[in-house]
Amino acid sequence: MNIYSLLDNSTILAGLKVKNKKELLNEMVDALSDDVTKEQLEEIRDSVFEREEIMSTGVGKNLAIPHGKVKSIEKNYASFAILKDPIDYDSIDGEPVKMVFLLAGPESKNSTHIKLLSRISRLMNSSAFREALSDCETADEIFKAFHAEEERYFGN
Repeated sequence: MNIYSLLDNSTILAGLKVKNKKELLNEMVDALSDDVTKEQLEEIRDSVFEREEIMSTGVGKNLAIPHGKVKSIEKNYASFAILKDPIDYDSIDGEPVKMVFLLAGPESKNSTHIKLLSRISRLMNSSAFREALSDCETADEIFKAFHAEEERYFGN
């Protein structure tokens, strides 16, 4: 499964303005509202916040990959944001976060969830790709950048 197929213009937030981690995570989850029910949205929100309490998903390099699994969904959903201004996120390197990739998946498909998280990490680990993303100004540009990078990196 490719990452760009999980994203579309409604789930990509370019130049997002938020004040803190809580506001950011709420915006990221809310971006999924066109694809899931209100109940599923709240389950995703709870799961993401619960996961964040266990350990910060700020992985360093100004990137966070919040994620959660819920019983009520059958497939994976994602949102991606580039923040207008970086925020504190309790990242492992102590640096603020500028890019955030949120992944929500079904509890029943743990191996797929882990594979997707790994794929996101590998993609986002590329400093050239992060730089290319930071030059994007619209959701469409970000989507095209993900598509091109996955084609280049994974040959999809």
